[in-house]
Amino acid sequence: MDTFSGCGLCLPNLTHLSPCHFGDHRPPLCVEIKPKCGFLPFSRHVTKECKRKVCRFCMHQHFKLANGKWNRLSRYCPLDLFSGSKQRMYVAIKHLLEEPQNNLKIFKGGELIYCCKDDAKQQPDLNELVQHLWPYFHHSNSLYNGHQSSKAVFNEFIQVICSALLSSGDSNRSGEPRKVQLAESRPLCEASPLHRELLRNGEHVGSHGLPKDCVLAKILQVQMLDNLDIEGVYPLYKRVEQYLEEFPKERNRLQIDGPYDESFLEKVKTCPSEDDGSIEYAVGKVLQYRVAMTAKDCSIMITFAPCGEDEKLQPNLEIQPPKPRFTYSVSILDLDPKPYDSILHQYKLDSKIVNYYLRSTNSAQDLPTSNLYKDRQDCTLLFHAV
Repeated sequence: MDTFSGCGLCLPNLTHLSPCHFGDHRPPLCVEIKPKCGFLPFSRHVTKECKRKVCRFCMHQHFKLANGKWNRLSRYCPLDLFSGSKQRMYVAIKHLLEEPQNNLKIFKGGELIYCCKDDAKQQPDLNELVQHLWPYFHHSNSLYNGHQSSKAVFNEFIQVICSALLSSGDSNRSGEPRKVQLAESRPLCEASPLHRELLRNGEHVGSHGLPKDCVLAKILQVQMLDNLDIEGVYPLYKRVEQYLEEFPKERNRLQIDGPYDESFLEKVKTCPSEDDGSIEYAVGKVLQYRVAMTAKDCSIMITFAPCGEDEKLQPNLEIQPPKPRFTYSVSILDLDPKPYDSILHQYKLDSKIVNYYLRSTNSAQDLPTSNLYKDRQDCTLLFHAV
C-alpha cells in the first residue's frame, strides 16, 4: 500500500451479499477462484509443439515444483474448468479443493476458512472444511461422520459452484442457455489427469462450449485477445521499443502507460488483423496482449447464501441443486492492467517454463520401467515376504 498516495478506492466486500438477500441465519459462503488461462495457443508463431498440447498452467506446475514454490503438483487444469462440460468442471473444482495453492480460497461470513497453508508442506484440512459446509448441505446424509456424508457435501458444494460459473441471463426460446465455442484449439490438455484417465478407459469427451453470457465465457473471450502468443508478441514489442527510442514523445500518444480510458479500449478493439508493418499494429497487439494477460490472472468471486423457505427471487439470481436453494452473486476482480514492461519478463519466463517441462517429462520417460507393471499405466505395489 502506498501510504503517500493522495487518494484511495473504497471497494465493496465481495465476500458478502447485499442485506436484502439474507433470508436465512446462516452466513454467506464465498469461493474465490483464480482460473488462469483457459485455452491452448493456436498461433502460427508457436515454436514448441508441446504448447499446443499442454496448457501453460500444467507446464508451470513442474517449474514451480522445481523452484520450491510448491511441494506438490496440482492436478487442476484450467481447460477442464473452461470446457463447459459439467463432468470436467466438477473434476477441476475437486482438484482445486484438494490442492488449492493460490488458486482457491473459501470464506464464510467474510472470514477466510480454507486456503493454502502458509507452510506449503502442510495440506489444508478437508475434514475441517466439511464441518463448515455441513450446515448448508446437512440434508445430504444423516451420518455426519460417515465417508458418504462428506462425499455428498462436497458433491453438492461443487455443483453449486458449477451452476454459478455457468449461469447466464441469455437464453434461447427453448429456455436452454445459448452456447458459444471460443477455443480454436484442442479441447483437452494432455497433462490433465482426466485426459489420461479417458485415454486409459478408451472414452471421449465431446466439445460442449460455454453459455454465451456466463462469467467463464466472458473471461475466456478476453483471454483470447492473445491470438499471437508471447512468441508472436515479443517481436512487435521490440518494434515498439525501437520506435520509442527514436520518438520518445510518442509514448503518451500511443498510451503505452495508459490512461486506460475509452481511447485505450478503442485501440484494443480496432487493431488490424494483419500486420501491415505499422507502429499502430504493433502497439495494438501489445495492448491486446496486456489486456489478455490481465484476464488470465484475474479472480472470480462466487458468493452465495441459503434462501429462506418462503423467499422468492428472480430466476437468474437463484441456484437450485436437487434440494438446497441459494441466492448468489458472481464478480470478477484483480483487473489491474499488466504493465508494458512485463512483456520481456513474460517472454523469458515462457521459454524457461517450456524448456524445463520438456526436460522433466523427457527425463521421466527415459526412466527404466520394471516388467512387473509395464503393461499398466498406474503403479501396482507388490509385497514380498522377507
